[in-house]
Amino acid sequence: MSHFPFGAPRRNRVVALMAGAVLLGAAALAWAASSFAASGITLAELGHDPLGSMRLARGAYPHPVHLQFPPAQPLSAVASIGQVLFNDPALSGSGRQSCASCHDPAHAFAPANDLAVQIGGRSMDRAGLRAVPSLAYLYRQPPFSIGPENAEQEGVSLVQSISRAGHATRATKRADSSAAGRNLVPQGGLFWDGRADTLQQQAGGPLFNPLEMDAGSADRVAHVIESGGNAAMFRALFGPSVFENAQQVVAEAMFAIARYQIESPAFHAFNSKFDAWMQGHATFTRQEVRGYLAFNDPRRGNCAACHLDRPTADGLPPLFTDTQYEALGVPRNPEIPANRDPAYHDLGICGPTRTDLRNMTQYCGMFLTPSLRNVATRKRFFHNGQARSLAQVLRFYNLRDVDPARIYPRGPDGRVEIADDLPAAVRANVDHVDPPFGRHPGEPPPMSERDMRDIIAFLHTLNDGWHSPH
Repeated sequence: MSHFPFGAPRRNRVVALMAGAVLLGAAALAWAASSFAASGITLAELGHDPLGSMRLARGAYPHPVHLQFPPAQPLSAVASIGQVLFNDPALSGSGRQSCASCHDPAHAFAPANDLAVQIGGRSMDRAGLRAVPSLAYLYRQPPFSIGPENAEQEGVSLVQSISRAGHATRATKRADSSAAGRNLVPQGGLFWDGRADTLQQQAGGPLFNPLEMDAGSADRVAHVIESGGNAAMFRALFGPSVFENAQQVVAEAMFAIARYQIESPAFHAFNSKFDAWMQGHATFTRQEVRGYLAFNDPRRGNCAACHLDRPTADGLPPLFTDTQYEALGVPRNPEIPANRDPAYHDLGICGPTRTDLRNMTQYCGMFLTPSLRNVATRKRFFHNGQARSLAQVLRFYNLRDVDPARIYPRGPDGRVEIADDLPAAVRANVDHVDPPFGRHPGEPPPMSERDMRDIIAFLHTLNDGWHSPH
């Protein structure tokens, strides 16, 4: 008779094997349940995508993808001159400020300091009106328009698009639906108000802005470039008579800076932990997984509804923006000198910097949704730099509607001044529809403290320059 090593009869051995299998199965289920719970994965998610959920519970991207990155190659001669010009303070009226002064390559092409607005002007004593955005990841930014790019929109003027939008229904923006991508809303363009359509146009804005580089005239800029060390290369690239026309010199210089931004991988490195994770080359911590899930959960952060985090259909990595405009009703920032005038209001698309849509009051208070790549390296947030940390940003989203007294100041009458940075006539434009907004005072906030900490941990995975510890 065959026996277990301990002398158990065959029948007992079968029973023991079955019991052991049950115990092992129970232990495996308990481990799996513990892993899923620790990673924030729900039973519904597990049932919808079991294999993907199991990978996610281990910290892996559910379904690794092959991403299409911009080609890495040496800069062209035009882009090389653009790099020199980008870093040349002589172009500014003060002689002390270059593009890189506010768009520091060491800080994701954003300011290195923690000022709400940057200081410029000919004497370097004038404050800007808005927080300086990053210049990174703009190479795929579409031009400004009303509504999605499609065949129906071709040949339609901006005025016609605005008229159509006024009669169109608007889908709620949810991270689990793409319906809002078809909304007839402002999108694309550069700057917080979309007033420039190309990087070349964008480069010229700060150059002549009296609050920024304040370069003076095209004649002066042309003289600076002609007197510099790249005049011969400038002539070789743009023609021997290029310096006979100052406007052409400026146009070619801005074109060169734009080419530098497009060609240099530094502006779109795509080497964050998130990029490696999507390709199956990195593992998230449990907190980062929980943050990723909360970021995508319409019932909690719903961040991915505006900050798209999925690759495009043709394999391009996500830029973490839908390039649309939102009226968030961010609190007024008293640190901005212009705000000392109570009659001054920054209305975004409606002005004061942009002027062509000043009468389209339905868009007043709307600002461009920025990319969240490298957002954890920033020291100021929102168009007016009102928030100093990601924790403050998430607190605003979490409490704005349910506990506005903790977000906005009180007026002389003791009432909470909701959306106090906008005139009363356009406060109705503030988004009260898209989650996490839309709740009512006294209701529970959509995110827990843990949710917000987890989302911040996830946002840190979007920083460029990640290196595998192995």
